[in-house]
Amino acid sequence: MRTAEPPSDANANGKLLKRYGVLNTAPDEGLGHLVNLAIHICGTRMGLICLMEGDRRWVKASVGWDALEVPEPISFCLHTLSQPDGLLIVPDAAIDDRFATDPLVLPPPGLRFYAGVSLVTPDGVAIGTLSTFDQAPHPLQSDQINALRLLSRQVIMQLELRADVASLERTVTRQKRVEKVLSERNRRFRLTLRELKQTQAQLIQTEKMSSLGQMVAGVAHEINNPVSFVYGNLTYVNRYIQDLFTLLNLYQRHTPQPHVEIQQCIEAIDLSFLVEDLPKILSSMKVGADRIRQIVLSLRNFSRLDEAEKKPVDIHQGIDNTLLILQHRLKATVDTPRIEVIKDYGKIPPVECYAGQLNQVFMNILSNAIDALEQAANSSPDRTSPRHNQITIRTAIVDEDLDHVTVTSAMIHIIDNGLGMPDEVRERVFDPFFTTKSVGKGTGLGLSISYQIVVERHGGTLDCQSEPGAGTQFRIKIPIRQTLKTPEATVV
Repeated sequence: MRTAEPPSDANANGKLLKRYGVLNTAPDEGLGHLVNLAIHICGTRMGLICLMEGDRRWVKASVGWDALEVPEPISFCLHTLSQPDGLLIVPDAAIDDRFATDPLVLPPPGLRFYAGVSLVTPDGVAIGTLSTFDQAPHPLQSDQINALRLLSRQVIMQLELRADVASLERTVTRQKRVEKVLSERNRRFRLTLRELKQTQAQLIQTEKMSSLGQMVAGVAHEINNPVSFVYGNLTYVNRYIQDLFTLLNLYQRHTPQPHVEIQQCIEAIDLSFLVEDLPKILSSMKVGADRIRQIVLSLRNFSRLDEAEKKPVDIHQGIDNTLLILQHRLKATVDTPRIEVIKDYGKIPPVECYAGQLNQVFMNILSNAIDALEQAANSSPDRTSPRHNQITIRTAIVDEDLDHVTVTSAMIHIIDNGLGMPDEVRERVFDPFFTTKSVGKGTGLGLSISYQIVVERHGGTLDCQSEPGAGTQFRIKIPIRQTLKTPEATVV
């Protein structure tokens, strides 16, 4: 038997086989259909696609051929690849000197007929053969030969298509990875931008509160001193007036017939009315001075910006101070009825918190509740029968088990009977800069900052419950003792 050498470029086709994704892979069912078609065209009973890498050949698809590895020596594939036109037709191998002694020609298996065509890539590299066999001599017509050539090109086209698809899939995979990376970067960017906005909002609000604290300190100093002077001297004035009244009574007792000029003065000044009314005036002055002192104290207690650490405070006092500052908005006006405030305070011990910041939360939520009630009053079609505006403030103690530790918290409910909110608004009430108010009426920072104060600064929760036509409820939960890690909070 004469043998043929592998083509000079046989070692180079390894890269192509790798590109096609067929290197060292199992038989392929799709290529097997093409082998079946070759057998049908040539009228044979066996066929295969044999691929080559260096001096190694293996069967990629076969029909009637059981061996995955083609045993050495195989001359059919090499002889086919060595043909100038890439075609080898052997009508009867038993009488062909090149194959007569080939192990595959000798019985068994006793192959007699062979027709093979090289599988040549678009770059002109032969990577294997498409072959058909039979155990009987067999002639082959020209149209069958042409069809076999066409099938070899179909094999290459299928491999090229698979390579293109695989390349496309890799490209898509890379694009997906890039998109994932970009999406993650975009998410981080949005998160960073949101944090920057929140920080900016917090800085703005902190600056406002700092200015408020300085103003309150100045007002408290400028008002408190003269008020204290007036308040303190009212006691002496009252005592002195009582002494004068005593002296006047003595004059009237011992001088029943005063001088005409004195009698005229008594009548002119209406002495009896003066004696009766002056104590009332002094009493009202004392009430007014008390009121001024109370307002100044409430302002100082509300801001409490001088407290840089958490301290146990009475949250009820904070709520009451906030209501006192908002008192003017609770009164009836020409356009809106009076807002009734119902307090249902539970027995709550002092809560460790930043009192000034927590008062800021009460101010933001109560202001929003008043805004909602004013909006409800203005939108009421029946202006002759004003609606009953109401804000309910309820507090209680709640215990919950967190990681097998009982945590005691103060729960504050602030409820209004306004128009309520649709879901799309309720879900965004804590977003920075989100507001449904007209330009100049709100910045959208109040509730966002309140959320930060409650959740991030105090480890509590702040949520909102609302339905159109059913009013709105804000629930604030603050741990009595600030010892746990800040939990996550959600809008429900």
